[in-house]
Amino acid sequence: MTRAFPGIRPSNGSQPADSTQTREPVMDLERRREELSNRLAELQWDLGGLVYEMATRNRMRVDLIVKQSAAMQDVDAELSEIERIMALEKTAVAGLCPNCKAPHSTGAAYCWQCGHPILRQVDPAAIFSDV
Repeated sequence: MTRAFPGIRPSNGSQPADSTQTREPVMDLERRREELSNRLAELQWDLGGLVYEMATRNRMRVDLIVKQSAAMQDVDAELSEIERIMALEKTAVAGLCPNCKAPHSTGAAYCWQCGHPILRQVDPAAIFSDV
């Protein structure tokens, strides 16, 4: 079970259970992470150029450096939060081991604690027997 974050679509394609949350704007986390990463690189480049130009003119303006650094920190903070949300999606508990009841993550094939298989082998005949 993954936590629902308003306005953010999980990257695994699952939809929120509550239909009221689907009315809010949806954010593609991977696209937003890429945009923020590019913006952060651009701001770092600009900050370096700004400090270099000030140093060559022997006139340092700390207020401009602080302003540029604050903009960079805002982007970095949002990028960190998106990466935290994406990591939470990947590492969230998906269920419990049927043998020892230890939690396991999405995609786990075997229990990390007892080694019991998490994924069940399904007989193909059983799938189509109800049709």
